[in-house]
Amino acid sequence: MAWRMPAETAPHERTWMAFPRAGLTLGEDAASAEEAYGAWTAVAHAIAEFEPVTMVVDPTERKRASRMLGSGTDQLEAPLDEFWMRDIGPTFVVDDARPGVLGAVDWTFNGWGAPAWAEWEKSRGIGRFVAEQAGAELVSSLLVNEGGAIHVDGAGTVLVTETVQLDPGRNPYIDKERVEAELARTLGTTHTVWVPRGLTRDYEDLGTRGHIDMVATVPSPGRLLLHLQNNPAHPDFEVSRQLRDFFGTQLDAAGKPFEIVELPAPETLKDDDGFVDWSYVNHLVVNGGVIACGYGEERADALAAEILAEAYPGRRVVTVDARPILARGGGIHCITQQQPALVATEA
Repeated sequence: MAWRMPAETAPHERTWMAFPRAGLTLGEDAASAEEAYGAWTAVAHAIAEFEPVTMVVDPTERKRASRMLGSGTDQLEAPLDEFWMRDIGPTFVVDDARPGVLGAVDWTFNGWGAPAWAEWEKSRGIGRFVAEQAGAELVSSLLVNEGGAIHVDGAGTVLVTETVQLDPGRNPYIDKERVEAELARTLGTTHTVWVPRGLTRDYEDLGTRGHIDMVATVPSPGRLLLHLQNNPAHPDFEVSRQLRDFFGTQLDAAGKPFEIVELPAPETLKDDDGFVDWSYVNHLVVNGGVIACGYGEERADALAAEILAEAYPGRRVVTVDARPILARGGGIHCITQQQPALVATEA
């Protein structure tokens, strides 16, 4: 078998999500909880305009999920302790030699590097659950990894960050060569771009230690969308320039340099917890559309939508307020996971 992870722009069968439940991510009071429920629901409704959505729901949240989601999404019940589907769920792959076969990579999950606050006893079973429900062949992996830690172009290139896959809290006994071999086996990649780091806030206690899907993505082979912080008062001002210089030296799997398209950050620098990591890179591509993070800044949100529309021609950009999601540690891409269609060719 030769598994390959299609580009996110390939046609989708559906998008998978997980509904919020009580815990650290949800928030400490009723108002915070309602904010989270509303944000996850808004994203699900936006995606459902383009393709089917399947929401995994903890048994404690069945009534609320049914009421808020309505009939626009399919709902399946399974125990949850976290609800970042990109990270707790499987990464779907295909086998080009077997067009009707779907695979699902079940990474080893330990709560983003086993921090003291994380719970993952239930989350580590979600990959297998989703794979079974999707009718996919399970592709087991001992690599501690998350879906938000990888981006592919579908043509051999994968972007990863050194501070995630080589994190001692995740994979203390591994090196780059072993990571690359495992990504080749599970995703079909032939060239790994080792990005040195992620955004500043991602290294705080509740961060992922550098997920790539906050930093850069590949909208098409040879093209890169890159987060750019333009305010010198923000620590990511220097980080984003270092990353731009880095990507300027890199090649893709075809041996070609990347065309870099910058996605400027919004003007907001801080929230109640410090410097924000608000990023428009953390969007989801769907059938005929793009679900983009919005931050309540009319000019910045509009500019990002314009850049995304150009990067994904023929797709309609829908902006959803992502501030409640970012406040909890991620964005729209982080709470979703696409399942590729098996019969159509990539767009």
